[in-house]
Amino acid sequence: MNVQPPANGLTPLAAPEPVPRLLRDLVHERTGIYFEPDRFDTLVEKLESRALARGCQSYLDYYYILKYGDDNAEEWRRVMDAFSVQETYFWRELDQIRALVDEIVPAWFKRTHAPLRIWSAACATGEEPYSIVMALNEAGWGAHPIQVYGSDASEAALEKARGAVYRERSFRALPVDLRRKYFHPVANGSELSRDIASRVRFHQANLVSPAAIAELANAHVIFCRNVFIYFSVPAIARVAASFAARMQADGHLFIGASESLVKISDRFELGEIGKAFVYRRTQGTSA
Repeated sequence: MNVQPPANGLTPLAAPEPVPRLLRDLVHERTGIYFEPDRFDTLVEKLESRALARGCQSYLDYYYILKYGDDNAEEWRRVMDAFSVQETYFWRELDQIRALVDEIVPAWFKRTHAPLRIWSAACATGEEPYSIVMALNEAGWGAHPIQVYGSDASEAALEKARGAVYRERSFRALPVDLRRKYFHPVANGSELSRDIASRVRFHQANLVSPAAIAELANAHVIFCRNVFIYFSVPAIARVAASFAARMQADGHLFIGASESLVKISDRFELGEIGKAFVYRRTQGTSA
């Protein structure tokens, strides 16, 4: 494989076979993210700055740090920051949010006064859970007992989410009137109103760790969109099984438009609500 010289001009680290494969398998085990051999260059490039920061002479040195290092928990947090995909925006795949607001929420409060729990898994910089809260507010559900949680494996992404300040690329689909209503200009972008921002609780969580998501997955609605495109099929099955084991009966799972659980998990049944596809938790026993 070819390794490009680092942007800082330092000598590139050695990554002979089978080191990229060892790194790929370790990353896959810990994060669910899977790199095909033709993307090994991308894998080592994402790890390069951390390997150099740790004084490694090769990627094999860094592999040993990740696998056996005394402080590898902290190092894995840095790795998750490196792998974080923060390209998202408000009002993304709006049909699914409409299905939540127009159908699922009214049906919930028609049969119970209990709080409705909504979890935005892998929420990156927060646009998704904040979009959910804004949509609920616009539909008149703002005063109802609805708990919205956002999580991501990257602490750097969550720090941005909690700050709730966004640049222009985040507003590509948000109607102008809603931007004016819920945001105000600040020196480095547009800041979300604290009334909306305060309604989302953020947590750091790795989706492939059942312990990390145990409390979060105890939800009636889970949004886990545009995450599984980076996972292997076995990793998707593991995460789907963790969701199904903890989410409430007849819970709803929204995934990205290009993603599917068909033939991967029998714990969810595909259906439609309005114009959106949604998976409903079933009583299946295997994945």
